[in-house]
Amino acid sequence: MNEKDILILAVESSCDETAAAVVRNGREVLSNIISSQIELHKLYGGVVPEIASRKHIEKINQVIREALETAAVTLDDLDAVAVTYGPGLVGALLVGVAEAKAISYAKKLPLVGVHHIEGHISANYIENKELEPPFLCLVVSGGHTHLVMVKDYGVYEILGRTRDDAAGEAFDKVARAIGLGYPGGPKIDKLSAEGNPEAIRFPKAKIPDAPYDFSFSGLKSAVLNYLNGCRMKGEEIVPADVAASFQKAVVDVLVEHAILAAKELGTDKLAIAGGVASNGTLRRTMEKACAREGIAFYHPSPILCTDNAAMIGAAAYYEFRNGVRHGLDLNAVPNLKLGER
Repeated sequence: MNEKDILILAVESSCDETAAAVVRNGREVLSNIISSQIELHKLYGGVVPEIASRKHIEKINQVIREALETAAVTLDDLDAVAVTYGPGLVGALLVGVAEAKAISYAKKLPLVGVHHIEGHISANYIENKELEPPFLCLVVSGGHTHLVMVKDYGVYEILGRTRDDAAGEAFDKVARAIGLGYPGGPKIDKLSAEGNPEAIRFPKAKIPDAPYDFSFSGLKSAVLNYLNGCRMKGEEIVPADVAASFQKAVVDVLVEHAILAAKELGTDKLAIAGGVASNGTLRRTMEKACAREGIAFYHPSPILCTDNAAMIGAAAYYEFRNGVRHGLDLNAVPNLKLGER
């Protein structure tokens, strides 16, 4: 390492993944260790916050030790320690925040708290070395659906957001309704490949006074009503057609809003981020739309779309460079807004 290199240990524990990573200069990932709890929460059909918190406590030292060993560094080599402090499940967040504060205190390292959504956006920097702000980013996950203008590193303007359910939340609820179980997104994506996306016309919500905002609760209700109607009339339900038609309705809205914003704002760079950004249909549809409009399209690999610590390390590097430091009074903020300090 030359003397200008910045080495950051990043910790992520906002939901049901316990993760640690070592990132150099914001874009070079030396290690990215993820301990997932999906198999555990499958039993309950969704994430159980208390169980998630307990598992984080069990796993956090282990993933940090593995991240350091894989990167071939020690705590003494680090320039800072970073951690997700919101938004997320408060108990889960507190485990990571307490761990990062302990390392910061013991090793006298600067502490950088990172916004979880900023992490997802920053995942795009890791594999797209040429990507720099300004650009437009569509963030789609289980808890968030945001259309964000990334004006500079650490400077964001939210152009649109969901008025009700996040896209990922709608995927989970519809998956449960057609008997696929949890997690819904990957299962609907897989089943959709066998179905006809034109089989059922589900509604696509438009909000007149806010063209960049989203709404998925009506679509979710329409799917449930369709299923109930079929059962009451004794009509056959083809789960693959329901999944494909539902997914098309979600993807069409996401792509239409993102492309509209890109054109109206005159930006020629569009990125996607968050767990739902690993959805194959969304990626392909967005790629075609961007190619048609002459917009450069960026997306992280699927492993960097789901919750991970490498993306937190990428975001932390730019915050660190901007002079952001947190004290040992840093707390978990479950409803932290993007752009808040």
